Amino acid sequence: MSPDLISLAAVPVPLLLLDHDARVVRCNIPAQEVLGRSERRLIGVHMNGIFSPRAEIDKLFERLTPHSSVSDHQISILKTGMPVSLHLGCHEEGISALFVPEAARSEVERHNKRHEMAEAVARIALEMAHEVKNPLAALRGAAQWLAEQEDISSTNREAVIQMLSGVDRIRDRIDAFLQVGPRAEVKMEMTNLHALIQEVTVYQDGIHVHRVFDPSLPEILTHPARLRQALENLWQNACEAAETSIEWQTRMAPLVHLPGHGGQVVEVRITNDGRMVPQELRERLFEPYVTGKTRGSGLGLALVERVMVEHGGRVSVKSENGRTTMTLHLPVRQTGQEEQ
Repeated sequence: MSPDLISLAAVPVPLLLLDHDARVVRCNIPAQEVLGRSERRLIGVHMNGIFSPRAEIDKLFERLTPHSSVSDHQISILKTGMPVSLHLGCHEEGISALFVPEAARSEVERHNKRHEMAEAVARIALEMAHEVKNPLAALRGAAQWLAEQEDISSTNREAVIQMLSGVDRIRDRIDAFLQVGPRAEVKMEMTNLHALIQEVTVYQDGIHVHRVFDPSLPEILTHPARLRQALENLWQNACEAAETSIEWQTRMAPLVHLPGHGGQVVEVRITNDGRMVPQELRERLFEPYVTGKTRGSGLGLALVERVMVEHGGRVSVKSENGRTTMTLHLPVRQTGQEEQ
C-alpha cells in the first residue's frame, strides 16, 4: 500500500513514512512512543539517525527498488539499542518503514499460542458436556433411587451416599471446566470497569486494598457477566496469595496494541504482595489445570484467558521482588463496534 493511502492512526504498530532519500516525512503515534521522539523532532531525520548499524541500513536501501519490499530484517534503535524487525516498502510516493520491537513480537506470538490453547480447551469442554454430563446424571439418578429404598442395609446405604457425593464432585468439576468453554451469543453492553472492580472487591480481613483508578477511563463494550467472572478470579487469586496488600490500577495503555484492533486499549492491573508465581509455571499459568496452589482446580486463570479471547484482549503475569501483577488489556470499543 502506498504511503498516501495509509491511515497512520489505524496502524497499530510503529510506522515511518519516508521520502526517497530515506528521511522521515510522517510517523504514527506508536513510532513516536517507541522511539521516544515527537513527530516534529523526527521529520527530516535520516534512517541512519534512528536505527543502527549504519552499514546495514545502507545495504537495505541499496536493495530497495521501485515497487519492491524488504521484510523481517533485524536491526536496532540507535538511541536505546532495542532490537527491532524492520519491513520496508518502496512506492512511487516514497518509502514505508514498519518496525516491530522483538520483545513485542515474541509477546504476541506467546499470546497467540495461548489463544489457540483456549480455543482447543473450549472445543474439549463442549464435547465433555455431551459425553459426560448426561451419563453422569443417569448414574446419580440411579444412586439416589437406591439410597431411598427402605430395604437397603445401612452399610450399602452409606456406600451409595458416598457414591452420590463422588458423582456430585465430578459434576461440579465438569461445570467449572465448562466455564472455559464456548459461550452462547451474549449481548454486549457498555461497561464501567471501575464499577465492576468495586463489585468484586470483597472485604478481606488483614488485607489493605489500594485503588488507583484513572478517572478519564471510558466505558467499553463488554460481556459484563463474563468480565465480572474474570475479575472475580483475579481478585480471589490475589487474596489467596497476598500477605498484607492488594492494589487495583486502571489506565489507558497507549503503548499496547492488540491484534485486529487499531484503536485505544485500557489496562487493568491487580498487584499483591506475598507468595510469588514459580518461574516454571509462568509460561503455562493460563492453561487449564496449571496451578501453584496445593488446593484449587487450576481453572480460574484459564477462565480469565478465555474471557480475554472473547473480548479480543489479553492477560499477562509478572512476578518479582515479592510482588505479583496480573494485567488485563482490553480494546476500547463503543456501541456498534462489536467484533464480527
